[in-house]
Amino acid sequence: MNTSTSNLTPRPIDSGVCIGHVHLKVADLERALNFYCGVLGFELKLRYGTGAAFIAAGGYHHHIGLNTWESLGGSPPPAGTTGLYHVAILYPTRAALADALRRLTAVGISLDGASDHGVSEALYLRDPDGNGVELYCDRPKEEWNYSPNGEITMFTRRLDLENLLNEISTN
Repeated sequence: MNTSTSNLTPRPIDSGVCIGHVHLKVADLERALNFYCGVLGFELKLRYGTGAAFIAAGGYHHHIGLNTWESLGGSPPPAGTTGLYHVAILYPTRAALADALRRLTAVGISLDGASDHGVSEALYLRDPDGNGVELYCDRPKEEWNYSPNGEITMFTRRLDLENLLNEISTN
C-alpha cells in the first residue's frame, strides 16, 4: 500500500456521503445498554439474541451496534495500540449537548475533557468498556473561521461547562 499523500485523489467524495453507524465490541451488553440507552438516551431498536443490540436516535434503524461476539468479558485494548480513538455523536443543538452534560453529571460520569474547537463544542468521556466517546454540536458554518488560503481554522480551548449548562434554562 502506497502511503504517500501525493497520491490523494483530486476529486472529493460525494458531498452526500456520511458515516451511517459505528459497531462497538463490548464486554457486557447490559452494561453498555445501560450507558448508551439509560444515560445518553438512545433508543433500543433491536436485540440480536444475547450477543448484540442496535440503538438509535430519532427513529433511525441504528446509529450504534453493540456486540459481545468477540469480546464477551474482555478488557479494553492497552494504551499504545491501534484501534478506535473515539466515536463522535453529533447533537443538533447546543441545548441538546447541554442536556447530555446534565445526564452525565446526574449519574456521576466524569469527563476526560471538554473543548471549544471554534467550529464545534465537545465533551469527551469513556464508555463502560473504555471506548472513547465525543459528544458534540457544531457551530453554524457562518461562525467558523478561515485562514487567508480558505482552510478552516480550528483550535482547542477549554469549554465553559457552566455556560453550556445555562442553555438548558434558556431554552
